[in-house]
Amino acid sequence: MRIAKFETFLANAGLRNYLFLRLTTDKGVSGVGEASLEWQEKAVETLCHEWIAERVVGRDPFDIEALIGSLVRDQYQGGSTIMTGISGVELALWDIVGKVCGQPVYRLLGGRCQSRIPAYANGWYGGARGPKEYGERAREAVSRGYRALKFDPLGTAWQSMSREEAEAAEELVASVREAVGPRVELFLEFHGRLAAPDAIAMIDRLAKYDPAWCEEPVAPEELELLGVVKAASKVPIASGERLYTLADFARIVSMRAVDVLQPDIAHCGGLSAAKKIAGIAARQDIRIAPHCSVGPVSLAACLHFDVSSPAFRIQECFSEFDVPWRNALVRGWNPVRGGELFLAESPGLGLELDEDALAAHPYKKNSFPSLWDSLWLSEFTQGPRNELRSE
Repeated sequence: MRIAKFETFLANAGLRNYLFLRLTTDKGVSGVGEASLEWQEKAVETLCHEWIAERVVGRDPFDIEALIGSLVRDQYQGGSTIMTGISGVELALWDIVGKVCGQPVYRLLGGRCQSRIPAYANGWYGGARGPKEYGERAREAVSRGYRALKFDPLGTAWQSMSREEAEAAEELVASVREAVGPRVELFLEFHGRLAAPDAIAMIDRLAKYDPAWCEEPVAPEELELLGVVKAASKVPIASGERLYTLADFARIVSMRAVDVLQPDIAHCGGLSAAKKIAGIAARQDIRIAPHCSVGPVSLAACLHFDVSSPAFRIQECFSEFDVPWRNALVRGWNPVRGGELFLAESPGLGLELDEDALAAHPYKKNSFPSLWDSLWLSEFTQGPRNELRSE
């Protein structure tokens, strides 16, 4: 069996575009992957067709380790764009292998070792303006069954925060905590905004609201500074979504610069790489909570990783706060029930692309705003609200 066809599909999903891959073998078995990367989808698509495809077509889909290893080696320059394309291919290969074997992918990754997949909601704050509305949106999310929520209260801060900005951030966190009560976990996203001393001060200020973690408090490549922040923090620290190599994950673990590690399976090399990262993290008793801010195929891959990984903590989930047509892109697949995620026993990853639905939502240029621009507030956190989904 050999890969005979390599296809890509772009579709808009509001403030993001999703880039999906489909590999088809000479026996007619197809596998889907995802290579979405905020505002870089066209660049990833170009790399897929100009460099990756010719190295994938003709290969045995079962040779995942050799094929993906050679792609990682041969791409030479590194970085998120090429690694996202490679990761998308890796997911599609696992989908093929699962279908050929008649098994869900998680069984091929070691089998089930988690009986539940708890989720934390993200994107629930869309349309909220100020503390009162943040609290209302938080209550709505909790009413759907979520027992954990994540949000960025820091506005468009960069490196430092004024007294007024810090007070506004605290008011948002205080309002959400009051709205959801003490038993709902709150994850505070910093998006790498602050210099280390300012991050430490802000975490200390927000500690009274009992955050379950503060995420990416400093720039993602500054692992030494991340370690400084963690050593000074009374709150658990999470990071890792913008790391792309096993070497960087090995460094962050050896430094024990985080309490929770957040590899993004759609960017770090795929499922095999994520399992290796989890193994590295296990040596330091570091839990894993995969980052997933993009589309349904990436989320499906996360679920197969989650149930097969002993150190799994919790899964990020935008699904119910995304565009209404999100699940239609993959023929109505919906893993969310009552604030938890569920994985069917279908062979492979368990979902297929709907080409008609993809075509109905064409790519839109630059749909993702800068997190340090006023558009982040006016069009995303405070923009027109997607109605809570009820399917």
